[in-house]
Amino acid sequence: MHLRSFVPAAAVLALLTGCAATIDQSGLEQRTAQAIGRTVGQFTISDRSEETGGRINYSVQTRDGAAYRCYLYGVTGFQKAMSFGQIPNSDAICTAMVGSKGSAPAAAPKATGPECNALLRAAGRC
Repeated sequence: MHLRSFVPAAAVLALLTGCAATIDQSGLEQRTAQAIGRTVGQFTISDRSEETGGRINYSVQTRDGAAYRCYLYGVTGFQKAMSFGQIPNSDAICTAMVGSKGSAPAAAPKATGPECNALLRAAGRC
């Protein structure tokens, strides 16, 4: 086998494998638990898909019926190699889905007394 034919194939293979995020399921669950305020085991992760560059999109369903759509950026194999493993995975960013049970955000408390300033009044918070 000629070395010239092997080098381009190895380079393509290295680039393709370097695009996938390296975060494992446990890391994904830990970051999700922090983002939605639940403990690991109280929710399931589904519909996981990965974009080029390490973005992972996924859905979360809690035991009590709350639904979230989340994403995070996982370090790709290429990024990990180039930084000698020094780039961390991002935190999970999750959005509660409207209409799902238990996921409605609480209303902000209304300010009273000296805390009620012109800006809070204009926002309807007092």
